[in-house]
Amino acid sequence: MTRVLGAAQAVAYEPVIGLEVHVELATESKMFCGCRNRFGAEPNTLVCPVCLGLPGSLPVVNRRAVELVCKTGLALGCSIAHVSKFDRKNYFYPDMPKNYQISQYDMPLATGGAVTLPSGKRIRLTRIHLEEDTGKNIHGGGAMAAASATLVDYNRAGVPLMEIVSQPDLTSPDEAGEYLAALKAVLSYLGVSDVKMHEGSLRCDANVSLRPVGTQDVGTKIEIKNMNSFRSVVRALQYEIQRQTDVLRAGERVVQETRTWDEERGLTYATRSKEQAHDYRYFPDPDLVPLHLDDEIVAAWRAELPELPLAKRDRFLAAYGLSRYEADLLTGERTTAEFFEAVVAHCGEPKAAANWLLGDVRRALDKHGLTLDATRMRPEHLATLICQVRDGVVSGRAAKEVCEILVRDGRHPAEVVAERNLAQVSDRVAIEALVGEVIAANPESVAAYRTGKAKAFEFLVGQAMKASRGRANVELVRTALRARLG
Repeated sequence: MTRVLGAAQAVAYEPVIGLEVHVELATESKMFCGCRNRFGAEPNTLVCPVCLGLPGSLPVVNRRAVELVCKTGLALGCSIAHVSKFDRKNYFYPDMPKNYQISQYDMPLATGGAVTLPSGKRIRLTRIHLEEDTGKNIHGGGAMAAASATLVDYNRAGVPLMEIVSQPDLTSPDEAGEYLAALKAVLSYLGVSDVKMHEGSLRCDANVSLRPVGTQDVGTKIEIKNMNSFRSVVRALQYEIQRQTDVLRAGERVVQETRTWDEERGLTYATRSKEQAHDYRYFPDPDLVPLHLDDEIVAAWRAELPELPLAKRDRFLAAYGLSRYEADLLTGERTTAEFFEAVVAHCGEPKAAANWLLGDVRRALDKHGLTLDATRMRPEHLATLICQVRDGVVSGRAAKEVCEILVRDGRHPAEVVAERNLAQVSDRVAIEALVGEVIAANPESVAAYRTGKAKAFEFLVGQAMKASRGRANVELVRTALRARLG
């Protein structure tokens, strides 16, 4: 029996995605007061009358926060407003001590611009504005209260928060992930934030709707919250796109609402109807005068911008002869790019430096739960190890053992090589004796090689390297084996 599809079931849909990225800025103090901007302090210890919204307290704008937002806008090709203002966004949540948030509504600091993906596609931006962060609700009470309790920590309330709003130019969950990675790289290079999603300094909300393929219709927009990693963003979008597709193909209507991503269950669920701008009753903050920026200060900030990720990637390709894949990985984070260039400056071996950083160094970092900016290994240490391998002081296999110790302990490679007796053995007499022992101990592999099985030869080479703890010169081992086996 042939099933006849209804019109709704036969339609193919495509997603339209826009992202709102919130970035906590790396300032010493909060946005409108002198409280320290620091993660991990005891709850409610970094607060004062201003960030708690006590009567009679008056806010003062953090100049450094304005500078960081403007530098971000300049790096992303935005227009910087010569005049902007702060507004009160009114809503009533426990984590908002003033019952309003100081934000920017119709006169943000930066407009336009774009984030360029590695593919070259430009994702347009609507705006970048500056506001204050909220406190943090701790549900379940933890060790401090009953399981049914919700506690509030106001340490984060008033922290400078930059919001970067994209146009709905993203067409897939994977593209959204690429956008976030590219944006994070720019923010990292600028040093405007530590961009640590697990600490909440980089957060993302997604807006997604569906429309029939090939049309310019605008579907009903759903906002997704509570995504704490790039992977979560991709997974949440994948789920929501499929959910909306199922709703539309069933002939039903997608309801505009805010949905929360449940990481454990892998789904989104409705939390509230989506608010409109008028629901927040925006009005200019009467305690803050408009901001005026002249051409001179904007030009000075522009002059201080560092080389950005895509420009650095292109330079790495031209100057160091790297592959596109290697250059993309090495320039994804400023710390990695700077470490790579420091290694090359000491050893003059860009390909080897790339291979070590993207291979054994990365594996050792992952094994010991470290990052490149947290390891005690210095660029000159890795450069020395690369030179030792190049010059035959240590074998490639022994160097892997040394590398892990450098990453974990930050010791000098020469010290490790001497202590562990890992210097490469290139004495031909010693190697011939070693090869003789391997041949005598593996008669079946010797016979297999002589019948034409090439893998048997590599097995014998491996046995010789194992017996020497990776110290034997592998080329001399190969030469001696070929001579003995005929």
